Amino acid sequence: MADTPTSRMVHPFGNVPRQTPKQFLYSGNTQHLCHPYQSASDTHVVPQHHYTMKSHSLDAGSEEYETHKQYTLDSSAASGCSRHDSPSSQSIHTGSGSPLSHEDSHSGSTNGNGSPVSASCVTEDPTDLKQKLKDLEAVMLGTDSEIVDSLEISVANQLSLEPEKWVHMMSMPKGNLKELLIACARAVEHSNTFAIDLMIPELRKMVSVSGEPLERLGAYMVEGLVARLASSGNSIYKALKCKEPKSSDLLSYMHFLYEACPYFKFGYMSANGAIAEAVKGEDRIHIIDFHIAQGAQWISLLQALAARPGGPPFVRITGIDDSVSAYARGGGLELVGRRLSHIAGLYKVPFQFNAVAISGSEVEEGHLGIVPGEAVAVNFTLELHHIPDETVSTANHRDRILRLVKGLSPKVLTLVEQESNTNTAPFAQRFAETLDYYTAIFESIDLALPREDRERINMEQHCLAREIVNLVACEGEERVERHEVFGKWKARLMMAGFRPSPLSALVNATIKTLLQSYSPDYKLAERDGVLYLGWKNRPLVVSSAWH
Repeated sequence: MADTPTSRMVHPFGNVPRQTPKQFLYSGNTQHLCHPYQSASDTHVVPQHHYTMKSHSLDAGSEEYETHKQYTLDSSAASGCSRHDSPSSQSIHTGSGSPLSHEDSHSGSTNGNGSPVSASCVTEDPTDLKQKLKDLEAVMLGTDSEIVDSLEISVANQLSLEPEKWVHMMSMPKGNLKELLIACARAVEHSNTFAIDLMIPELRKMVSVSGEPLERLGAYMVEGLVARLASSGNSIYKALKCKEPKSSDLLSYMHFLYEACPYFKFGYMSANGAIAEAVKGEDRIHIIDFHIAQGAQWISLLQALAARPGGPPFVRITGIDDSVSAYARGGGLELVGRRLSHIAGLYKVPFQFNAVAISGSEVEEGHLGIVPGEAVAVNFTLELHHIPDETVSTANHRDRILRLVKGLSPKVLTLVEQESNTNTAPFAQRFAETLDYYTAIFESIDLALPREDRERINMEQHCLAREIVNLVACEGEERVERHEVFGKWKARLMMAGFRPSPLSALVNATIKTLLQSYSPDYKLAERDGVLYLGWKNRPLVVSSAWH
């Protein structure tokens, strides 16, 4: 999920609408990944499909997938065309079965009365003429059944169709976008190029960045599939990062997302509530934020600490950066430090900012500037899933970071994560999970902003779409979006030595008050001190605290 000015943003999609649509060509031949399928020439009139895979410009007016049908007819003997002989050299059988050549029709044969049979007598009987024309046609072209059989054999040979492929074609989902997307993902997983050729053009017709929620999401899911087929997922992912809108526009899109949905406010408010309770009574507080973004999460906490009876404590914040947030800010962490220092000054809170301009997976204890006597609080808001685990490398930075943090003896660790299983699931399952999760996100956005709203389209493209493409198109170290469900996070945290710190009734009540400003379809649930925020029956974000 994307960062916002007051939330954790995902990598935004590039400013693709201003770019020439990128062309992706794919082939079943692993030696030629960037070439379209080429069918062998045939002697019959058979459509040869050349699929031009064009990525969406991701604009409301983007080009659709184009299919060009070229018909070829090879008639020369040199091309291997198997033709019937010319009627001038072929014997023609009469209805009586006697062969009648061109010369025979003018011969001295006699009729039943012994009179010569002239050439004109062949056409005297209309019925006989029709029969002879049929016989001529049969000799030249074969019977109707032979023609049909010949064409069927030709088409089958042309497309190399096995029986199960015909069955697959006939059973392909018709008109159901979700089913067709999942079927196409399965075809991609199993390298079923025939099914892919059938389904991608259909999907292109069914998706739109300005349509229904599933149609909008489908546009980005198809984009991911095309990138995966072209083995260019990471190239696109990096290229789009370089084509981001100017920083002020990106910050605006982030703000739209923050205001449209309560997911980020939920995460920030619940984490701040847990931290405030854990450091109650402490005079010196050190907050370590593993993805500080714009630093807006801490404004409300500074305000709350300023209102403490007896005066505010000393507060030090260590902010760990990321390149996307730096771009949106238009500068480095010093901008965040100046902003927070200014706000702390307004509230008369003693304040210090420590900038760590590296990614979360690179952090070592020496970067954090731990000072004895400070109450440490560590915050992971929509960030820990970006840190690679044991399935990516033996370094397993995800668990390493948790052990490092445990060694700091923090008063509290706050974890806010998306409730989704995309880390280790096989591709088709991961695709289906991504589809289900983001369908709920797009449906909730649909309530807040009109479908034709240009700002909504830009927000979805730049704050959500690039994350979706990464989930679908990339593998290994290139796939940075690796979500886990809460049960897995719980196992990791407990293995690192943490124990749950249930969120209080006050935090729960605060979130309920927040949700009163939003649709009743947003659901809040509490289980064993852990808060779940969802859309209808689908949990989307989970907040928990640990010590």
